[in-house]
Amino acid sequence: MAQAGGGPRHRFRRDSEMSRDTVRVEAFSDAVIAVALTLMAVELLQFNPSGAADTDLVSRLQQEWRAFLAYIITFAIVGQIWLTHHNSWRYVVRVDQMLLVLNLIMLMFVAAIPFTANQLSDHLRGSDVDQQLSAAIYVGAVLGEALFFNLGWWWARSHGLLNPDLDPRLAASVSRRYLVRPLLYLLAFAIVFVNPILSLLAYLLLVAIYLVRGPGDLPPGGYEKSERGEPSGDHGPEN
Repeated sequence: MAQAGGGPRHRFRRDSEMSRDTVRVEAFSDAVIAVALTLMAVELLQFNPSGAADTDLVSRLQQEWRAFLAYIITFAIVGQIWLTHHNSWRYVVRVDQMLLVLNLIMLMFVAAIPFTANQLSDHLRGSDVDQQLSAAIYVGAVLGEALFFNLGWWWARSHGLLNPDLDPRLAASVSRRYLVRPLLYLLAFAIVFVNPILSLLAYLLLVAIYLVRGPGDLPPGGYEKSERGEPSGDHGPEN
């Protein structure tokens, strides 16, 4: 198509760009989280090579219980991150450059979680300084993820990237719920100065709290009902 001046009318110009959907962003995010979970299993679900090879299996399992506990809790945390990302991104219909950057930074912290979990499990039996430093590195990773997740959600919400059918009241409730997570991470970190094992269990309690269905979570059966008892949304062809 020609412009008024006689030149070609390009679809991609300085003042006009095609928006992108979220498919590639979600697929890439899922892949990073899956790799992080796999690396964490490789790092934590193994025996210490410095341990005695002739020790019976029960004794070796007892020696590595800290690593196994760190694996269970960190898998729950990363799994909860995936659930929250999966649920929130169903409201996002378009992406822009800033949202891509914020999501990448969030994934950078997710990818660091296996390393921090390994350091934490190794130093749970060390000095108080080692315990507190490894716990600080651990909370730095999960807190950084939570902060940039919130920034990404805020950006999408404030720049018209969410589905226009999303009720503003629901969006506000979801925002408030997401803001609580970094505060709970800080609370769990504070407990490390009392007992590092209790601090880990506090993270597990945090995940359990978020497993209780709240704003932004998928409804039972895959859809909500309207006030008149009818399914809301498009769930297939009508009869």
